[in-house]
Amino acid sequence: MFKIQTVNKISPAGLSRFGEGFSVADQQDNPDALILRSASLHEMQFPASLKAIARAGAGVNNIPVDRCAAEGIVVFNTPGANANAVKELVVAGLLLSSRKIPAGIQWAAGLKGQGAEVGKLVEKGKSAFVGPEIQGKTLGVIGLGAIGVLVANAAQALGMNVLGYDPYLSVDAAWHLSGTIEKANSLDDIFAQADYITIHVPYMAETKDYLNADNIAKMKDGVRILNFARGELVNTPAVLAGIASGKVAAYVTDFPNDDLLGVDGVIALPHLGASTPESEDNCARMAAEELVRFLTTGAIVNSVNFPTVELPPVAGGRLCVIHQNVPSMLSQISAKVNESGQNIETMVNKSKKDYAYTVLDTAAPVADSVVEAVTGIEGVVRAWKF
Repeated sequence: MFKIQTVNKISPAGLSRFGEGFSVADQQDNPDALILRSASLHEMQFPASLKAIARAGAGVNNIPVDRCAAEGIVVFNTPGANANAVKELVVAGLLLSSRKIPAGIQWAAGLKGQGAEVGKLVEKGKSAFVGPEIQGKTLGVIGLGAIGVLVANAAQALGMNVLGYDPYLSVDAAWHLSGTIEKANSLDDIFAQADYITIHVPYMAETKDYLNADNIAKMKDGVRILNFARGELVNTPAVLAGIASGKVAAYVTDFPNDDLLGVDGVIALPHLGASTPESEDNCARMAAEELVRFLTTGAIVNSVNFPTVELPPVAGGRLCVIHQNVPSMLSQISAKVNESGQNIETMVNKSKKDYAYTVLDTAAPVADSVVEAVTGIEGVVRAWKF
């Protein structure tokens, strides 16, 4: 029986994926896996039983990913599960940035109590909220992952010219991207041509302040910037300076901070990108399915700290080993299996940064003594069998 501990309230659409052989509860002794949404795990001490953590969402800033890798805990996320929800909010952001809709709503609400004069006041005052149409304008999409591709395709369908930039464009993303989206060869291409810029790259040390004073200076005058990815990707003082000078016509984000609030030209929304029932269901389903596959077969798909290893169902025996990415590990692991009299029928080994994952399939079940022997190899973090 696999024990799954829920750290947040998880959609029933996801929990239903845990069938026979799984116990799911918000309190578990020695859980095999955790499933969560936004709860922080940075202060949590993980039990030795814990093999996996699944985040029902894309970002994993609430999880100590490196510590998990060192402890042999596979961390999963759910890329693309909330992509449509974020895309729709970005499309709304394009319109909000152009037509001064939030300011217009606030102004109209202030007419309350004017009685029969409201209609006349609306006609008189509406000119203050004039803004351009998005049709025919150029949108620069930085990052063509699951969300960026959907945004690019949707913007093109709305009549925009779309430039896409992603030096790491995956084959899968390329298949889904409209063939008429123009490829930008550099960020400077985006900055020079785009009337609107939306950013969809992951946040990490290398992407902090990805949009900063230097590249805002390269953008077109009156550019409108949208950030529905992570607040830290856009340097706040730089974008505020751009708004003050008129270089930036609008900045739309669902990552508000104190400096952004109440500034004309800034449209700060709550973090609503994945806040739809459909998105929550999709993320929960994907997270649960990732855990089920890993716990029952050892397959790793959509992990942020270990490589992707897709595996067939277990036929005879299977040994899974998480270990440091150092020389001679494979020969040592193989030797322990061979010493038991077992023949290795299939071996898969992949690495990601400092750690690697090795799976050995054998004709007969793997003995407990083999797991113990492999676990004793210097550099092995965790070993288990099916």
